[in-house]
Amino acid sequence: MNLLEEIGNAKSVAIAGHIRPDGDCISSTLALRGYLKNARPGTKITVFTQDNPPTIFSYLEGYDEMNLTYSPKEKYDVFVALDVSSLDRLGDSLWFFENAGKTICVDHHETNPGLADVNEIRPKASSTCEVLFDLFEKEYMDDKVAECLFTGIVHDSGVFQYSNMSRKSFNTVGELVEYDFDGPKIIQDTFYEKSYIQNQILGRALLESILFMDGKCIVSMVDRKMMDFYNVLPKHLEGIVNQLKNTRGVEVAIFMYEMGTQRFKVSMRSNGLVNVAKVAAVFGGGGHERAAGVEMNGTYYDVINALSREIEKQMK
Repeated sequence: MNLLEEIGNAKSVAIAGHIRPDGDCISSTLALRGYLKNARPGTKITVFTQDNPPTIFSYLEGYDEMNLTYSPKEKYDVFVALDVSSLDRLGDSLWFFENAGKTICVDHHETNPGLADVNEIRPKASSTCEVLFDLFEKEYMDDKVAECLFTGIVHDSGVFQYSNMSRKSFNTVGELVEYDFDGPKIIQDTFYEKSYIQNQILGRALLESILFMDGKCIVSMVDRKMMDFYNVLPKHLEGIVNQLKNTRGVEVAIFMYEMGTQRFKVSMRSNGLVNVAKVAAVFGGGGHERAAGVEMNGTYYDVINALSREIEKQMK
């Protein structure tokens, strides 16, 4: 895809990622914002975000201009969906997508069916930010855009340790660090550093985790009562599932938190034996082979039993 050709002479471009934005989502939307401001300085560019983006990313240029307001209902010439694997993940920005003159989707989720008029889906990429780097013409890149792209790759690759990091991914990072930004500080401040409360809830989640399937699976759950006690939001629970995955002998880690009465947000991580994207897809979710998520209804035990049946099919 030639991104600038697809956008053409659009006078207005809307950019949005998925609900409950993570590092790759936020970074990719702000990277495209910065890139288009350089390449198409006369174009009106609006970045929508469904939820308040984590403040750890406030150093990224354009963070303060992310739009949480979805009215008035303005129609855009082009709508670009980034890191969005299905339309329901667009949240309130779906109206703008459906009413745009043209839609573009750039993503790296293998479960993405190609939801826009023009799609660039690369499941082998570490992140949407890696895909964008390939699509960006380097003459319109600058330090701030590179900083966004670096941040997104850092977060979706677990600081370059996940299996989605390929030789191409590392080469991309190598090119990005030639720009002027503090990569080590970004990694420390946005990935490793946690608040005291975050460490407390992590400890509680680890303490109450349970091994099953002969130690090949581990699960932990944080209910609404616990979230209220520690005064945490869903964004403060990032990283718990990855810590569970690091348990010796575990093939699949499951972390879930209570969204409402008998409704859970489930995150799954795999060490390679099980394709958790296929597990999530059975229940309407999606993601990657080793990292996926889904929202499910039922009691805690209903959800675990349902997931276990699908996981077990792949372990036989």
